[in-house]
This record gives sequence, structure tokens and C-alpha cells, in this order.
Amino acid sequence: MQLKLARTALGLGVRELAAAADVAPSTVQRFESGKGDMHSRTLDKVQRVLEDGGVIFISADSAGGPGVRLRS
Repeated sequence: MQLKLARTALGLGVRELAAAADVAPSTVQRFESGKGDMHSRTLDKVQRVLEDGGVIFISADSAGGPGVRLRS
């Protein structure tokens, strides 16, 4: 869920994110749909692209579930 929220917050399509992270678009689609996992190296590449774009990933805590926000 966080991946799709982050991608959408940056206005990126699946193919744009995949190209920027040098991964297959199908990898991003499978992960977003919950039909597959990513290897840790692949997830690191995708996360780096999103964080470089200004996304901050928020962990679940007593106040609520995981999420994302943009750096101001």
C-alpha cells in the first residue's frame, strides 16, 4: 500500500517508477497488488527513487497504520 501511495503522491506511473529504479514494470505491479514480494535489493532501489523524490515513509504506530508523506 505504501508503495502505491508514494508513487501516486509523486505523480509517477508504474512504468515511470520502474524505469527510474531500473526494475521491470511487472515487478512494481505485482508488489502493489499484493501478488508478489520484491527482493530486498529491488525494494531498496524503488525506495531510493521515491525518497529522492521527496517521499517520507511512516511506520505504523499506536496512532495508526503505515503511510507516506512528502517532505516540505
